[in-house]
Parts: sequence; structure tokens; C-alpha cells
Amino acid sequence: MRYKLLLLFFFLWSVGAKAQKGFQFETHKDKVVIPFQFINNLIFIPVTVNGVELIFLLDTGVEETILLSLDDKSEVRFFNVEKIKLKGLGSDEAIEGLRSSNNVLSINGITDKQHDLYIVMDQSFNFSSHVGIPVNGIIGYHFFKDNLVEINYDKRKIIVYQDNAKVRSKLHTKYTEFPITVEKGKPYLVADVTVGHQTAPAKLLLDLGNSDALWLFENNKLFQVPEKNFEDYLGKGFSGDIFGKRARIDNLRIDQFSFDKPIIAFPDSTSIKSVNMVKGRVGSIGGEIFKRFGVVMDYEHHKVYLKKGGHFYSDFHYNMSGLELQNDGMQWVQETVTLQTVHKEDSFDIGGNKKDNFKYKFSLKPIYSISNVRKDSPADACGIQKGDVIVSINGTAGYRYTLQKINEILKSEDGKWIYLEVERSGIPMKFKFQLQNTL
Repeated sequence: MRYKLLLLFFFLWSVGAKAQKGFQFETHKDKVVIPFQFINNLIFIPVTVNGVELIFLLDTGVEETILLSLDDKSEVRFFNVEKIKLKGLGSDEAIEGLRSSNNVLSINGITDKQHDLYIVMDQSFNFSSHVGIPVNGIIGYHFFKDNLVEINYDKRKIIVYQDNAKVRSKLHTKYTEFPITVEKGKPYLVADVTVGHQTAPAKLLLDLGNSDALWLFENNKLFQVPEKNFEDYLGKGFSGDIFGKRARIDNLRIDQFSFDKPIIAFPDSTSIKSVNMVKGRVGSIGGEIFKRFGVVMDYEHHKVYLKKGGHFYSDFHYNMSGLELQNDGMQWVQETVTLQTVHKEDSFDIGGNKKDNFKYKFSLKPIYSISNVRKDSPADACGIQKGDVIVSINGTAGYRYTLQKINEILKSEDGKWIYLEVERSGIPMKFKFQLQNTL
């Protein structure tokens, strides 16, 4: 599944949140370094909540901090709990949740001792299966609001700085500065978008929780969906599934930084009907663009700083198979392990037979299944169905891959053959198809 599903705009029906002091440095150091995992253009960081370490998505598209699924982390304690309603992307109704105040959140040297958490009660709303790692929550505005935050995609690390003259000098020397607005706890930037040779300035949310390059809303008056497009399942939000169209546009330009022919999404009007839009917004810039830069967020002074990164000139790709996969649990797998013992001469058993220097062990490995098949895609044409369980991909056992690697294969090369072995209701089946670029 694609992970723009992690876009989480929502309304909260609850009493007003209390003022929070925000994340403060625990020592006299002027910066802290936070390593992150980067999966499908999304950033995941360790966050300790009331003494228990969890994994959170870093998402500038949310204002409040959200707790999704605890799995085996049920020992986390919460304080001052009350019921609320959460609503956002998708076409269904609001879901139940809890609000908890005065929690202690720590992230590798910065701590907030008065942090509000919004807890999703629906256990089916679980991102872990679609990412391939445990994901317990989402953190946004309150991580960024008090400090300078640098995101180094090339080195997979975040650096949180205390504001000082030395840091400012580095920013002005190495980065290009752009003005942003911070509205309802989210950052916005105006960029030039060209669709069908018509260029117009577009107010866009800077959204780390969106793995696409760009989203443009279908109901905006500036840009029309290109004729060459296809219907696609874009993911899952708080209020249900998100659908829309996928297409290439002519250009996205942020001042001197220009991207030709990016692949973007147009979510349909039903999926965004519950989003509380700020005035003038027509879409979002996502992780497929962010990963091409070094980025520094400066909410306090309403600025973002950008410089070219190692992936700036990378081509834009998409999943050409039409398959969306998810982690469907774990399985015990028997593996052969070669023994590393050294003998002066070959070993034999009592009967004179040579001994094999290996043994068997059992390991827990992931199970992957098909969560969605795009209509009229190569996978759909050859008969693969939702619910099929992956046995092997191109001759390699499915459990030997990560979801990240599988997704890389499925958008790797136009014309590439994919050989897929699956189980359907316990019956083994084999399929083959070619990746096909329709854009």
C-alpha cells in the first residue's frame, strides 16, 4: 500500500488544548541528533512516551500528536483521559478516540513534560502492516514549533538545533531561504505548478506524511487533471479509503528548484470532503520531493531552508504493477545454517559417512499478502486477486524481502517481467506479467 495513506488531517471535537511548553533540551548542548528510518518516502523516529519507547511517523500534516496502535506496548500509562471524535481523509464517518494530557515525551535528548496525546481506539486503523515495521503514532507540529529542525535525507538523521548565530550563519551560507505560513499548526508554501502548459502559483501544504511528490485537489479552479491518467487507490485516512487519479504534470518549481514531469495524485472530492482546508490551499508537497533536498524547518520565523541533496536529479517512478501489498503477520520458517567450525580433516559419523557441517533453525519471517489490485493494471489482467498470499517473487521467497524492497521492484523498470507465486485459499498459483508505464 502506498503511504500517502498517512496523510492525517482531522477535526477534534473536545475541550480546547492547554498551552504546552514544547520540547526542551535536556542538557546544555546546542543540538541533538535523531537517527530515522526512511521507508517509502516517509520518516519514522523513536519516541519515548511515559517511559516506553515507541515508533512514530514524523508528519508536518498533523497538528496534534496521535497514538495509533500499541500492540505489545500495553504497559504505557496515560493521564487525564477523555473521549473525543476524530475525522479526516476518507469518505466514512468520524471515529472514536481519547485525549490524554500531561504526558512526558522524550526524543533522544529533547523532552516535553506536558504533551497532549490523541489516541485512536479503532484497532483496525493500523499502519504497521502497510509499512513493514511497528508504527505506534504520528507526531507533527509540536515537534517542530519551538526549534530549528534539519532533515538530512542522505544521512538518515534529524538534527534539532537551539537557535543561535552559528546555526543561522550555516543556514544563510548553505541553504536557500523560502517564506512559509504556519496555519492551524501546518506549514504552507507557494510554488509554481504547470499543468497542460498553464502555469499558476499554488498554495501547498508541506507534508512529510505524504509519500507522493505532489497532490492537487480535483475541485481546485487552477489545474485540470491531464487526459493521460488512471484511477488509483491512494491509501487510507482516518475516515476511510482514499481514491483518485494519478498522472504526470509538466513541472513543479520552487523558485530556482525545478522538477520536470513529476508523477502526482489528484484525490477525489469525496475523499477530502472532511478536510478543514485553510484559505487558498490547492494541494500538498510530499516526501518524493522532500527527499531530493536537505531541509530545515523554522516554524517560529515562518521559513523553510532548502538545498539540493543526493537524490535531487532522480527520476520519478510509480508502482507499475497495480499491486499493493501488506504485512499479514509472521510465520516460522526453517532455514539452513552453515556451521563455521574448523577441522584438521573431514568429519565422519559412526557408519563412515561424511558429516554435513550445517544445522537447521527456525526464524520468524513476514507474511505478505495483496491488499489491493488496481483495475486494468498488469497484475489485474493476469488474474491476481486481493487476498492472495505471496510465496515468491522472481524466484525468491517473499519473506526474504522487506515491503520497501518489494515496492522498489514493482516500480523499477518499464517492461520488466515479474514472476509471482501465490497461495489462494491454500492453493498454489503462478502468475507472470510485465511492468507497464502508462504515463
